[in-house]
Amino acid sequence: MSEKPFVHLHLHTEYSLLDGATRIDTLFDACKEKNMPAVAITDHGNMYGAYHFYCLAKKKGIKPIIGCEFYMADDLTVKSGDVKREFNHLVLIAKNNTGYKNLVKLNSIGFVDGYYYKPRIDFKTLSQHSEGLICLSACIAGQLPRLLRDGMWEEARKLVRQYKELFGEDYYIELQDHGIADEIYVMPKLIKIAEEFGVELVATNDVHYLKESDAEMQDILLCVQTGKFFDDPGRMRFEGTQFYLKDYDEMAEKFSYVPQALENTLKIAEKCNVSIEKKPLLPPYKPDNGMTPYEFLKDLLEKGLKRRYKEITPEIRQRADYELEVVSKMGFVEYYLIVWDFINYAHEHGIPVGPGRGSGAGSIIAYAIGITQVEPLRYGLIFERFLNPERVSMPDFDIDFCMDRRGEVIDYVIEKYTKPRVAQIVTFGRMKAKNAVKDVCRVLRVPYAEGDKITKLIPLNATLKNAFGLDGKNEGVPELMEIYKDYSMKRVIDLAIALEDMPRQTGMHAAGVVICREDLSDNVPLQRSGDDITTQYNMKEVEELGLLKMDFLGLRTLTDIDKTIKIVKETTGEEFDFEDCQYDDPNVFELIASGNTDAVFQLESGGMKRVMKDLKPDCLEDIIAGISLYRPGPMQFIPDYIKGKRDPKSVHYAHPMLEPILGVTNGCMVYQEQVMQICRSLAGYSYGQADEVRRAMGKKKMDVMALHRNYFINGKVNDNGEVEIEGAVRRGVPKETAELLFDQMYAFAQYAFNKSHAAAYAYVSYQTAYCKRYHPVEYLAAVLNNRITNIDDIKKYIAYGKENNIDFLPPDINKSGVSFTVENGKIRFALAAIKNIGSGSMEKIVEERKTHGDFVSLEDFLKRVESQYLNKRLVENLIKSGAFDCFKVSRAQMVSVFEPLMEMVYADKKKKESGQFSMFDLVENAAPAVVALPKSNIKEFPNKLKLSYEKEVLGLYVSGNPLDEYREKLKAFTFNTGMVTFSEDDDDFESSQKQSDWEGKEVSLAGVLEELKKIATRSGKTMAVGRLEDLHGSIELTFSPWYYEKIIKDKVEQDSVVTVTGKISFRQDKASLLVDKLEVWSEQKMAETDKNAVSEKLYLKMPFKDNELYAKLSAVLKEYAGDIPVILVIDGDRLGMPYKVRKNNGLIYELSDVLGEDNVRFVDVKPK
Repeated sequence: MSEKPFVHLHLHTEYSLLDGATRIDTLFDACKEKNMPAVAITDHGNMYGAYHFYCLAKKKGIKPIIGCEFYMADDLTVKSGDVKREFNHLVLIAKNNTGYKNLVKLNSIGFVDGYYYKPRIDFKTLSQHSEGLICLSACIAGQLPRLLRDGMWEEARKLVRQYKELFGEDYYIELQDHGIADEIYVMPKLIKIAEEFGVELVATNDVHYLKESDAEMQDILLCVQTGKFFDDPGRMRFEGTQFYLKDYDEMAEKFSYVPQALENTLKIAEKCNVSIEKKPLLPPYKPDNGMTPYEFLKDLLEKGLKRRYKEITPEIRQRADYELEVVSKMGFVEYYLIVWDFINYAHEHGIPVGPGRGSGAGSIIAYAIGITQVEPLRYGLIFERFLNPERVSMPDFDIDFCMDRRGEVIDYVIEKYTKPRVAQIVTFGRMKAKNAVKDVCRVLRVPYAEGDKITKLIPLNATLKNAFGLDGKNEGVPELMEIYKDYSMKRVIDLAIALEDMPRQTGMHAAGVVICREDLSDNVPLQRSGDDITTQYNMKEVEELGLLKMDFLGLRTLTDIDKTIKIVKETTGEEFDFEDCQYDDPNVFELIASGNTDAVFQLESGGMKRVMKDLKPDCLEDIIAGISLYRPGPMQFIPDYIKGKRDPKSVHYAHPMLEPILGVTNGCMVYQEQVMQICRSLAGYSYGQADEVRRAMGKKKMDVMALHRNYFINGKVNDNGEVEIEGAVRRGVPKETAELLFDQMYAFAQYAFNKSHAAAYAYVSYQTAYCKRYHPVEYLAAVLNNRITNIDDIKKYIAYGKENNIDFLPPDINKSGVSFTVENGKIRFALAAIKNIGSGSMEKIVEERKTHGDFVSLEDFLKRVESQYLNKRLVENLIKSGAFDCFKVSRAQMVSVFEPLMEMVYADKKKKESGQFSMFDLVENAAPAVVALPKSNIKEFPNKLKLSYEKEVLGLYVSGNPLDEYREKLKAFTFNTGMVTFSEDDDDFESSQKQSDWEGKEVSLAGVLEELKKIATRSGKTMAVGRLEDLHGSIELTFSPWYYEKIIKDKVEQDSVVTVTGKISFRQDKASLLVDKLEVWSEQKMAETDKNAVSEKLYLKMPFKDNELYAKLSAVLKEYAGDIPVILVIDGDRLGMPYKVRKNNGLIYELSDVLGEDNVRFVDVKPK
């Protein structure tokens, strides 16, 4: 450590997104080591990291100095020509709170008003917001050094005079020395002009990384962000390795001849005293009727209670009054009204709103006034989980809206509170583990195969240090640890670790909106995300600063339900909604228990289907529990829950006081609310104290938990001898029981789920199941319409529909709608689902058809539809899709004539517009199809080509399928592409579960070989990639160079029906198959699979024949379809079962539950 202190006033953190690599989280410990009492943040043109920097510096005992290195333009309003080359750097630092406010304002102006390649300000703007700021002349890219470098002394003098007049003694001329020629050349000139004008000097280092050894890492980052290779001679790079956090001695070595420049760093630090604190920035709510906010909320509450409840019982009245008192005392009346207001707007304008989300569903006020739809008393939901007098954090209503119309609600909020006071919230895309490895490999030109090998071995959600066993906690992946021993790969991995989790780019939070009682730009810095304006501080930070943060979430399922209701009304006249639904229809629960829950919210995955089939839910409480338990951690309790439901006598409670709390979940601890109730009932906690326990358990705060373990068991007595918490022992619970119970709570609470949230989502699950049970065709049409641009989902749900006897009709220009429609119990394909056909054009075409009748020919169609809505690609795709088959002309004929026909019709339209007769007008009494080009003798396309055209423009086959003749044969395969297709509706858990189930598994499947193409490898060899399409979707195929040369090359034709065997891998949620074997189907042997591919068999042992036991086994085996044969052993006899499975821990667990562990064995079988 240097004896003398020094303060760095020019420092770029990781939030200087192009080239900054000084991590905030490690900066302050380094400052302490180097005797630096303060340090500044001056990121390029932004303040993304400023608040985090401030908070962490305070926590670490280092004085934070908040600044920014701005881009200066001559005129920020000029955004054309060569002005992009006019950027000059200028460092501004906040001296006090006024300065911080001006820094925020200038930063916002730079992005909102001055953005042109970079966020820019100009001197005029700066002069209007200069109070409280300290100005440094900046690095060699500053205007003053540039003028002096170019010998422009008079302009330089004018500039110094200008800044000195504006900032006085708070203007400093910056000296830097990184060994760069321009810096060395301009240094004496800077000193001279400073002396001439009496301006103080300050020595800075342009810090971009923490240690000199980080220079290579920062250079790699620069390559990643600019898309260059490390060895590219013409790329952007820093000169030398001196851009690190130097101590006083290192700086003094460079600036010994100007010691005052070093001392001035401390003087500037002493000047800077900024305090960033939470302010009362929640927007007010003023009722239109003149009432006070409290009176208005109370009035809404009373009216709502009468509407919601037939009888207002004492329990309801007590709960409502209590909540109103808490909400009022804690100052959240206006918060409730703000939320009510935009939800009420949505209701009044027919915008579907979700039943609730998160702990807010536990509020009876929210239920009464229409913020939520879940009745909290019926499901034992706790208000204090949402809000209690001892909670210091802001309550949070997260609201789901219809995906299609969520934007309308946000627009309403912007209009109501005004644009300057509403913005969306920034997010940061970061370099995650696999991407960091890929980026470094690309920059260093590491062969793709080597990088790909590493990324495939990295477990989901693991950090690189975890994966390579370098964190001192985990053993790591053996194969990766072996790779790390290779010196060249060690360098790659070390650099990737150094870059991991760095912010790479900004984006806009999908749902977060912030509202302020003042202009946002006076309180938080703003930035651009495309055309949208967002905050520069993240969601957590804006909330900590006192702004109102709301989540306007888009939930596609609400749109599914809304569209189902509308389609049912259009097609049948029947009307239904869920306003007064009791959520107790046994037919709905029967559907859920059957496992037929494709497209049912939260219950669609294979795992959840199995849970529901085993559980056999008969009430909504079971759905709530299922949603809560089917997650990492609590999944282990699912068998206990099911066992308790089937056999209530098997449920054991550690103490009788637990039965009223855990009875609803069959003796299992499932919800966070149950932890709170146990603390209250058994140990005498208040709700606020119980909520503190719940939060401490969930966040693993060991010090807090140690205190509460004692309080829970023995109670808490304050210094005055007053009992604050009774404790379980005082309440008659044996100490051993209390100890055991607290430890069980702690073990469980880390995974416990919020019941209010689960209950709200269970409502949506029930609603979708209801739609599917009573309106299956209409519901499937709605689901398809909401995924109309996602061909994978379209394929999946159409395949599902066909398997469940729902018929699909091809597109028809006279019958199809823009969207999928229901026609006589069948689903008609949507015009908007045809490729390269915009919904706007289709809307105009359907409007014309409805107004003037069906189109009778291609000519009639072209004549009647305005030319601006037609183009050749659109017409061709309509023909190929079969939409014009109603004209009774072959597709081949129409393809051959449509272009000249379009030109003729267009020419006639132009003549008509200019007042000339058109050839169409000359035939007054002709039918609408007035002109027909001579029909050629072109035959219809061969069926195979016709179907391929359909596939080309629709993304799937509709009128037929090349695999139709093989449907029965394909049923013999236990794997299909649908098993590894990810839906837009899959959450992260479902995606990771699906990947972990299938990654590396060997499978066989059959289908049509498509898109086969050669690729040259770096070594000069040839490999191939392709796709295999089956009845459920498609999967990418990869053929190694060896396999391509020996088996594929010149021997396999595209569009052949084949069986492929290989191993599954995933890349960015897309499955692919590395092919080990391919067999073209022949007429003699169409369905045989490669017997040698079987490497294991599953043996199951039953002591005797038992039909019930056999049925249970069959049910389990069906859910784990794969390629491993199953052999049943009964009394020594071996019987082949009609199932094949994949090896999976869940399968072993479920089979062991049925047969016992000793009777379930996977056995290796060597091929003969």
